[in-house]
Amino acid sequence: MIRVTVVYPNSKHSRFDIAYYCKTHIPLVQRLLGAALKGVAVEHGIAGGTPGSPAPYLAIGQLQFDSVEAFQASFGPHAQEIMADVANYTNIQPVIQLSEVKL
Repeated sequence: MIRVTVVYPNSKHSRFDIAYYCKTHIPLVQRLLGAALKGVAVEHGIAGGTPGSPAPYLAIGQLQFDSVEAFQASFGPHAQEIMADVANYTNIQPVIQLSEVKL
């Protein structure tokens, strides 16, 4: 199992519409990636690790696939459409990491 994690770093001028992300963007991704997508999780940052500090990330999206190949085969044909939607909910350049799930 692999997880594609997309993080949206927080900064002074960051804009992130969590409602749009959850109600429009993620359903778009689910529809386009189809059965290859095995699971989805969305986290909304609310605070940092010390009292009163801001969350280092405004949001974190996680997508699960059986393999890197399954991710690439499902995402590749739809990458342009998915990435074009990003401007509708944020001005942040997302950071993407692929990880092998161990536990």
